[in-house]
Amino acid sequence: MAISTALWSFALVVGLLTLTPGLDTALILRTSALGRRRRAWGVVLGIQTGTLLWGAFTSLGVTALLTASHLAYTALRFIGAAYLIWMGARMLRDTFRELPTSDANDPALAAGTDSVTGGWRQGTLTNLLNPKMGAFYVAVLPQFIPPGTSHFTMGLLLTTVHILIGLLWSAVLIGFARVLHGWLRKSQARRLLDRITGSVIGVFGIRLALSN
Repeated sequence: MAISTALWSFALVVGLLTLTPGLDTALILRTSALGRRRRAWGVVLGIQTGTLLWGAFTSLGVTALLTASHLAYTALRFIGAAYLIWMGARMLRDTFRELPTSDANDPALAAGTDSVTGGWRQGTLTNLLNPKMGAFYVAVLPQFIPPGTSHFTMGLLLTTVHILIGLLWSAVLIGFARVLHGWLRKSQARRLLDRITGSVIGVFGIRLALSN
């Protein structure tokens, strides 16, 4: 397999994966739709940081060891599931509290919460605590590394393709979320969005905990 063929084939696979609605999509849309544009980009950069680390670990063979060790994989799976369930439950809990009537008094929309750093931490943790990302890379990445090439260099090149696709799709999501921002100035709309997003995140956590 030529390097160019490997890159295009891998781009097709991860492109379809990226377009499939999931946890990352829910986090990006929710954060951006609430008007926290900087935090939304922080979430995006955090997710891609996690992708880069999973790709690097796979290229070095570290995630192969994680996948081979049932105990290590199970431990990471339960830690990740607990984090997602906690995040979703906290989001749902907050929707049942009394919400302010105006944006000016809403601490959730205050400028202090709209930080790239906070979003980056959330995105990175969400990605790294998902062992299925590691399992995906271990199963898929080696199939696109042509014989005779450096596994680490080619692995990082393929991971870069995944990151670029992820960044492009995230830009589309953030742009789309701006359309929803006017509607979400209403507290009832924000409560509805948080309940939907919190439920999605919680379900992902439960599925991760119950998955084999």
